Formats: sequence, structure tokens, C-alpha cells
Amino acid sequence: MAQRHSNNRPIGRGAGNAFIFLVLIIASIFTLFPIYMALLNSFKPDGEMLTNVLSFPTRLDFGNYVDAYHKIDYLNSFGNTIVVTIIGVAGIILFASMAGYKMSRTPGKVSSFLFGLFVLSSLIPFHSIIISLVKIAKELKVQGTSYGLGLIYIGLGVALAIFLYHGFVKSIPRDLDEAALMDGCGEFRLYFSIILPLLLPITATVAILNALWMWNDFLLPLLMLTDSKYYTLLISTNMLFGEYNNDWSAILSSLVLTMLPIIVLYLLLQKYILSGIAEGAIKG
Repeated sequence: MAQRHSNNRPIGRGAGNAFIFLVLIIASIFTLFPIYMALLNSFKPDGEMLTNVLSFPTRLDFGNYVDAYHKIDYLNSFGNTIVVTIIGVAGIILFASMAGYKMSRTPGKVSSFLFGLFVLSSLIPFHSIIISLVKIAKELKVQGTSYGLGLIYIGLGVALAIFLYHGFVKSIPRDLDEAALMDGCGEFRLYFSIILPLLLPITATVAILNALWMWNDFLLPLLMLTDSKYYTLLISTNMLFGEYNNDWSAILSSLVLTMLPIIVLYLLLQKYILSGIAEGAIKG
């Protein structure tokens, strides 16, 4: 009986792995299918696209991309999106890493209370603070520009980043801090010269996650940006939707042009995402 049970265990494990693999394949199909459809139809003229959206294009029409490039003022929109993403990501990394490091290295009631506030704030649904956020942005004169939008992203994104940094810092030996302080190293030099380079894995994770969020976000730029010269790529693409007519060829081509840079960035740096999240969350 024991031998039979031992022989059945690999079979059951193999069946479980096969089921998980099947679920992942189905999930991947559902995730990638809209991207595939956008890419496929971006090469079709409007007439061919509306006739059969599932068919392959009879010819590759790159004119759609040229048309979309001009209609959404791609270079300007791309530059605005870059400015927003860089300001937001850089601010989150700087403030969250310093806060996470300091709270992790100075345990106590105050640090625990502040850390708990940051964690709880990350659980608040964004839609419940939209009205207040818009009013505050108007009062602080940060509504309507790329720079102001980047600052708002910093405020919204530091909570989760602090949680990740706080956990990751615990894996760094305190002996490094003590040795540096004994050698006359100040707090800021200790942080920037010794601690920050050691935070590179979790910093890459924080940077990628927030860059993906800011690049692909639509609602917040729609609320905050009122001047077309500050529009991000998604907001410029949204302007192609008309009240009576939608230019689908330009819309789909614009979406592909919008997705391409951030997909390339993700593929280049994807190895840091799961490892950084796992280390930060487990050690937290």
C-alpha cells in the first residue's frame, strides 16, 4: 500500500502542474488577445477593419502609423509622458527609500505608527479621493501641467514603495551602518554612498511598477491636464474619439505606438519585478 501511494504521488503532482499550466495559458490568451487585435487591425484601412476585425490584413498599411503620429502630436505627447514618469518615479524612489530605511532602522512606536499609516493609505480606493484630490491640486497650483501631475503621482505612489523598501532594508546588516558611522560617515552620506546602492534590486522593482502605472494611467491625466500641449500619449489618443465618428485606424495605431516603449522597458527589466516584490514583502 505504501509503495502504491508513493507511485501515485508523482502522477498527482504532474496532473496538478498540468492544470496550473493550462490555467496560465488561458489567462495569457485573455491578456494578450486585445493587444493582438489592436496590432492586427492597426495595419488595415477602416473599410477592411470594419468588414472583418479577425482577418489578417490584405496588405500592411504603415500609413495608419504616419497618420496617427501626426494626429496625436506624438513627439510632444511622448515628451510629456516621459516628464511625468521621470518626475514621479524619481520622487517615489528618493522619498520612499529614505523613509523606508529610516523607519526600518529606528524601530519604535512612532515608526510603527507611521509605517501603519502608509500601509493603510495604500488600501484607500483612488475613486473615493478624486474630488478632494482635484480641489487640493487646484489650491496648490499643480493642476494642468506635466510637472504638477508628476508631483501628484509621487504622493499617490510612496505608500506601496515605502512598504517594499521597509522590508528590503531588513536584509541589509546593521553592522554596515555602525561601521560607517564609526568612521565618521554622516547620515546622508551613509544613505547615499552605502545603503542606496544596496537597494538596487528593490529600486528596480519600484521603478518598473510605477513607470508601468504612470505610463498606462488614463484617469488621473484626464482629470489634471486641461491644456493640449501637456497631454500624455493616452490623453492625446483619447482625443481621436469623436462624438459622431471614430478614426479607428489612427486610434489603434496610436495605442500600439503608446504601448511599445513601456513593453520594451518591461521586457528588458522584468527579472527584477517578482524578485524585488518577494524579498520586500517577505522580509517586511
